[in-house]
Amino acid sequence: MTLTTPLTRWHAGHGAQMSAFAGYEMPLWYPAGAKHEHLSVLQAAGLFDTSHMAAVAVDGPGAFDLLQLCFSKDLARCGAGGGALVPGRSVYGVFLDPQGQVIDDAIVFRPAVEAFLVVVNAGMGKVVAGHLQAHAAGREARITDLTDRVGKLDLQGPQAARVLGRLLQDPGQAFERLVYFSFKGHFDPASALSQSVRLTDGTPVLLSRTGYTGEFGFEIFVQPDRLPGIWEALLAAGRDLGLSPCGLAARDSLRAGAVLPLSHQDIGAWPFAANPWGFALPAAGDGSGFTKPFIGADALLGLAAVEPTYPFVGRDPRKVSFEEPALVFDRDGREIGRVLSSVTDMGIGWAGDRIYSVASPGRPPGFEPRGLGCGFVKVRRPLAWGEPVEISDRRRRIPVTIVPDVRPDRTARVPIKAMI
Repeated sequence: MTLTTPLTRWHAGHGAQMSAFAGYEMPLWYPAGAKHEHLSVLQAAGLFDTSHMAAVAVDGPGAFDLLQLCFSKDLARCGAGGGALVPGRSVYGVFLDPQGQVIDDAIVFRPAVEAFLVVVNAGMGKVVAGHLQAHAAGREARITDLTDRVGKLDLQGPQAARVLGRLLQDPGQAFERLVYFSFKGHFDPASALSQSVRLTDGTPVLLSRTGYTGEFGFEIFVQPDRLPGIWEALLAAGRDLGLSPCGLAARDSLRAGAVLPLSHQDIGAWPFAANPWGFALPAAGDGSGFTKPFIGADALLGLAAVEPTYPFVGRDPRKVSFEEPALVFDRDGREIGRVLSSVTDMGIGWAGDRIYSVASPGRPPGFEPRGLGCGFVKVRRPLAWGEPVEISDRRRRIPVTIVPDVRPDRTARVPIKAMI
């Protein structure tokens, strides 16, 4: 049976192209199209239904130690100045199995000293909760799968703060010191934190700044029954600011251009190593290993060889299809690996030897991007930045370049005062 979110009926009633994703019926795009939605996030704002994603609450005196064992980031050292993750902050990392392979990636929020909220991908709440429970013996920790018990929206783009500010009781207080990977409030009315961020209708909100587009914006966690009203209120509040509803296609093209992985596609059933997301591991500063023991660490440290993963970008909008084998070839025509993701970032283009975004402050006059194909490849030998390769399905062969980054001038880390 295909699952739904509280907004599925709204999506279908407003002309969205619907498709099954991770067991949920979700919008791919709306009548204006995925390109319009992608560009809206870069130039104005986009609103995504992300309530198909799952969450797991981990509470109690043993919650910290349990996550230290199961989660890749060192929660004792990943905070500001190398200190512990403090209440009001969050961090990205992965859950690995003993072989060092990815169970799922996640963002861990710390609302209080003995309370954590683990946000994972759609359909993964039960899996991650079970993984935590399997290692909870001897620890005083309560693990609660909140699948379908939390509503979530992502409001992304340069106008996001202006749109959201119109619906907040006290936008100044809500936005104050809300830095990248921080959050305020709580979606549970019973939480003492729920008083700190409320909408004008009184709805309590957990408001965070992480994002999956690479651009400035917010994640809005609420009780599921409040979701339809808030969705419509946000769209009404942002109509004059260019806010558009956005589907999964734009979310996919935005995240790939921002060099962010799709779990179970770009990371998955192979060792989490030699990829662009090494910051998710607790590497020791002297390169000697990790700053803590965790599940999967020994396997990663014991790897004799690894197939590296790299981002790539093309010279035009073309991409390859995953309905057929999508392979990678070196400059001598030898097959060296496979394509993990292939999308088109529709907001970027080449000007000379440099890529610009449609939102780049220094873009050339009259710059109008055609879009560029980009994504990730997994290959059997190391490649150099700038090295040309080809990606291919059975219909086309496309020259691309191995790069450390794709879309320039992303705004996710821009101070909130600069965006209001």
